[in-house]
Amino acid sequence: MPRLDTDFHNRVYAVVMAIPEGRVTTYGAIAEALGLRRSARMVGRALGALTGEPGIPCHRVVNSSGALSGAPRFATPTLMRELLEAEGVTFRGETVVMGRHFWDPRTNYRGEL
Repeated sequence: MPRLDTDFHNRVYAVVMAIPEGRVTTYGAIAEALGLRRSARMVGRALGALTGEPGIPCHRVVNSSGALSGAPRFATPTLMRELLEAEGVTFRGETVVMGRHFWDPRTNYRGEL
């Protein structure tokens, strides 16, 4: 994992790196897994600070309804969708089918927090 801004950022990136291929999670679920229940926007800002670091699959993080946000700056919603579809993620209209693809870091993440 690249050494980045803060301990918080690195903790967010560690969770994101643990998301399995073909699965997605939400900003809020990452925040809760880190013990910061109401800090989904902080997670979004941490991902927004990325500039294309390899190995951090931030395209697998969506909002709570499964919509693509385009964060970080280099990943447009179109690119995010292409990357997710290449991993087998399915969509209903413009949103990920969350019931099929949601990965919950609160119960599945086993890394150090």
